[in-house]
Amino acid sequence: MSVHLHTQRADPAPPPHRPGRRRSRPTSRLWSQLDLKAAPYFLISPYFVLFAIFGLFPLVFTLWVSLQDYGLAGGDATFTGLENYSKLLADADFWNAVVNTVGIFVLATVPQLVLALLLANALNKRLRGRLFFRLGVLLPLVTSVVAVAIVFTQLYGRDFGLFNWLLGHVGVDHNIDWQSSKWSSWTAIATMVDWRWTGYNAIIYLAGMQTIPRDLYEAASIDGASPRKQFWSITLPMIRPTIIFTVFVSTIGGLTLFAEPVMFASNRMDGGTTGQFQTIAMYIVEQGFRNFDYGYAAAAAWLLFLLILLGVGINYTFVRRIGGSR
Repeated sequence: MSVHLHTQRADPAPPPHRPGRRRSRPTSRLWSQLDLKAAPYFLISPYFVLFAIFGLFPLVFTLWVSLQDYGLAGGDATFTGLENYSKLLADADFWNAVVNTVGIFVLATVPQLVLALLLANALNKRLRGRLFFRLGVLLPLVTSVVAVAIVFTQLYGRDFGLFNWLLGHVGVDHNIDWQSSKWSSWTAIATMVDWRWTGYNAIIYLAGMQTIPRDLYEAASIDGASPRKQFWSITLPMIRPTIIFTVFVSTIGGLTLFAEPVMFASNRMDGGTTGQFQTIAMYIVEQGFRNFDYGYAAAAAWLLFLLILLGVGINYTFVRRIGGSR
């Protein structure tokens, strides 16, 4: 008789019950989901909160004010609908300010961006003391706009200005009164803007050029492309997003130009005796805080906003076609 002994492996003892452990898994999963999905919105929310307070609310409030006969104190506001806009569109002084703003914008922005491109392309080369030159182009930006305007006003002085003195040495036998006519005053203000912002745009273009792989230039050199051909075929198409950004910023800044022409007019808002260089921003301040017609000034501000959108759209379309054709 044989006895068979069957040994059975004992199962391991179950781990002790820990009630808090199971409840922590859903909690940790919830925190993980919040970290992945909610944290980005939380981190960018301060910008949108500040924009809603200082950007969106003033924009909506200005639209509401523009539909009323609104005094500066706000106590005698009466709803007038689109009356302010209809008067504004028939106001010759407003259209004079529009022409001045667009004229100064064109004279200042086009040379500014072209010079910035050329300057950035030069700073992108191998030069001795490149850091010194790159920092030097930013010096006009850190200079006070008031100081810049005062210095340029003296340079463009009619009787003792440096520019009239230089023009006298090249055959111009009479002193130019730079503030008396549109084109001369536009030119003077445009040079202030260009001197101040050309270096800023050049540094932005230089940052875009630094991201272009050097292999592209080496391959183009092997294929026999000249530096000029490389600039048009490689550099410009590769930094097209940067160019679009600078065009946007320059359009907004140029159409809202205020400080330079005000200082050029000795802190006056009329832009000269006949308003020859009064910008839309100066016109808005004059109507709102000199004539105390806040509703009329708000309507002008909204038309300026629409003009900026139109200018940005036109420039964006133009720059995209230029970049695509290259």
